[in-house]
Amino acid sequence: MLVENWINPKVITVDINDSMLDASKLLKEHGIRRLPVLKNGKLVGILTDRDLKRASPSDATSLAAHELLYIIANIKVGEIMTKDPVTIPFNHTVEEAAEILLEKKISGMPVVDKEGDVIGTITQTDIFKVLISVTGVGKGGMQFAFLLEDRSGSIREVADIIRKYGGRMTSILSSYERSPAGHRHAYIRAHGINREKLSELKKELMAAAKLLYVIDHKRNTREIFVS
Repeated sequence: MLVENWINPKVITVDINDSMLDASKLLKEHGIRRLPVLKNGKLVGILTDRDLKRASPSDATSLAAHELLYIIANIKVGEIMTKDPVTIPFNHTVEEAAEILLEKKISGMPVVDKEGDVIGTITQTDIFKVLISVTGVGKGGMQFAFLLEDRSGSIREVADIIRKYGGRMTSILSSYERSPAGHRHAYIRAHGINREKLSELKKELMAAAKLLYVIDHKRNTREIFVS
């Protein structure tokens, strides 16, 4: 999954010489939290709603309203922006983007092309959309969680059992995170399962592997088998 396929291609930017007031209006108008800052068309910084709040006069100030307006209308974006912003190339993966956001403790960043020009942004919200898409949770169905031996064919074995009961795979994900040595966690989401034979399906899955839980989104039921 490449970043370029999940970005918002409508890039809202601000010039380094624009005022703090102009930037604030853009953020509110477009309902966004950050603006790439350009100088002669090239990225030189990032301006966030946090930068604006930090640069705004305190609520306790004794200045009159027109004086406050004068101040924010004359503060330039270049004075309060974050220089050398974190960016990610368009041909990197969404997973890499998520890793950078987590490592840098930021909620979004500009996406650049081969020339370093800004072509979009990717944010935590976009990452959430990817997660919903790849897991298929938005389409409901049932999810089965397992602790499996880390060997070839272990996922196929439980997936074949689910298919035997009419299951059509929506997503199959696995992770070694917090798994004991020699094992991994696997998460299978499926549609079309014959719910009249669900008890038989669960028994067969338990006989084949360690079944952790089953979530049925249609019936809104959750069965936890292993804590």
